[in-house]
Amino acid sequence: MQFGSHRGRRSAIRAATWVVRVGRYSPMALSGIASLLLISSLVNPALWSGARQSTSDQMAPVLGVVGEPFQILSDAVGEMTGLTQIRAENAQLKAENAQLKEWYQTALLLQAENQSLRDLLNVIPEPDQSYITSRVIADSGSGFVKTILIEAGTINGVEEGQAVLGSQGMIGRVIEPGEKASRVLLLSDINSHVPVVVEGVNQRAILAGTNGDHLILTHLPEDVLIKKGARIVTSGTGGMFPTGLPIGEVVDVNKGIPIVRLFSDPYTGGYVQVVEKPQNEGVRKSINSLTGGTM
Repeated sequence: MQFGSHRGRRSAIRAATWVVRVGRYSPMALSGIASLLLISSLVNPALWSGARQSTSDQMAPVLGVVGEPFQILSDAVGEMTGLTQIRAENAQLKAENAQLKEWYQTALLLQAENQSLRDLLNVIPEPDQSYITSRVIADSGSGFVKTILIEAGTINGVEEGQAVLGSQGMIGRVIEPGEKASRVLLLSDINSHVPVVVEGVNQRAILAGTNGDHLILTHLPEDVLIKKGARIVTSGTGGMFPTGLPIGEVVDVNKGIPIVRLFSDPYTGGYVQVVEKPQNEGVRKSINSLTGGTM
């Protein structure tokens, strides 16, 4: 029994020694086999094509199963990256859209101001008169008081009683000049009374406000016939306003009372012109001649 056990141990030792030797030389053997396969493939590429195809066919399912998790992970990473990029682009587009909206509103404002200034060119006072262009900053918003506030005052040369023009004609007069802003009483106010001339018949009258959209002509002789379409302009009586400033036209005659509609709507224009009084212009010219035109 002892002899058999001793013989078994020898066999085990030999097997272990063989495994160690094989493990030691197996890398060299594998490298040699790989080199032979590479050289043979270079010499005759078609030699191992069948084996490669067979191996590929057998390994394809295994590679598909092994690579599927990596493909899923790659797709997930790609979707996350694409979603992040989409969110960044969306945020950028929102910012650009907001900026475009601001530019659009600014463009509309500039367009309205430009149109208001262009409209003022239609009613330029006589060459020997001067005027001050100002922006309308507020209106009374009341049915009982018809006034507007303009952004020009005494530091700009505005004085009480000066005529104020809109886009097509006179709309009121200055009643409260401040240092930097002034209040204008509109012609439509019931307290407004302006000396005018009816063109065509050359008849003087008083244009009175009614707190409504239309005004009336008063102090007319009974035998004077006023027709629709007759233009109404300032008469210059009293020296308060220049002569010939356009105001409006007769649109109807109700029980002998001519109804007048203003050429210019005081609430639609963003800018107005304040016309200096003729006597103030004469004084200004005299001062300019003495000072060399510095004022």
